This record gives sequence, structure tokens and C-alpha cells, in this order.
Amino acid sequence: MSSEPPTTYAGDVAPDAAYAALAADDDAVLVDVRTTAEWSYVGVPDLAALGKRVVFVEWQRFPDGAVNGDFVAQLQDAGLPDGAPIYFICRSGVRSVAAAEAATHAGLGPAYNVLEGFEGPHDEHGHRAVSGWKNSGLPWRQG
Repeated sequence: MSSEPPTTYAGDVAPDAAYAALAADDDAVLVDVRTTAEWSYVGVPDLAALGKRVVFVEWQRFPDGAVNGDFVAQLQDAGLPDGAPIYFICRSGVRSVAAAEAATHAGLGPAYNVLEGFEGPHDEHGHRAVSGWKNSGLPWRQG
């Protein structure tokens, strides 16, 4: 048996499944890894109905897009319960995979990626209006 932490993450979950898991487990946490600009101008998931707060930690810094070298430390500073399931969300489900992998490698989690992210992929008109947390009818608010 290896003492090395796993280098991948616990798996991918649809936005509605992530919300259900957050509702079912008092320790489960949602971490939004988008940028400060996205939180401010696009909106954020709202967990108030569950009596929870969203944790906000940028995976990439705004405005230069550099990977946040303090990501794991900031995640640890957020006071997540030991062994708590962590659900990572970004815009479309790409940065959140990297965040889940980094958390897993640091021994946090289990860490999950929220598929489709907050806004989902583009539709045929180039709009992010077909899926994701925001377009699935899950609670959110303007930043």
C-alpha cells in the first residue's frame, strides 16, 4: 500500500446531484474556483436555503490568468471540516477538475468536479444558456 496521496479526484457530478449532496451532508462544501470578476459580474451559487455558504477561492488569478500558487493554502484556511466532501465548480467544468485534483493531492476531500460548471457550454449562438448550475434552475444570485 502506497503512502502517496491519490493524484486524481473522486469523480464528476451533475449540478443537481451536487446540490442534492450538499443538502444531504452537513459537512459537504461547495467551492467556487472562478475569478473575482466572474463572481461579481456573472453571479454565484446560493446555498442560503441549505444554511450554507459557498467558499470562494480563485484557481486562476484575475486579471492575469496565472494559476493561484496559494490555492491549496487558501482552501485549507477556509476551515473545511476534515474529510468533508468538497464540490468544486467553475464556469464550465474545466478549472474545477484541476482544483479537485490539487485538493485530492493535498489530502483534502473527497473532491468532486461539478460537471458543466456554473454556466455550462456554449449553445449554437455562442451563449452559455443550455446547462450548468445557473441554467439548471438551481439557486444562484447576482454577485
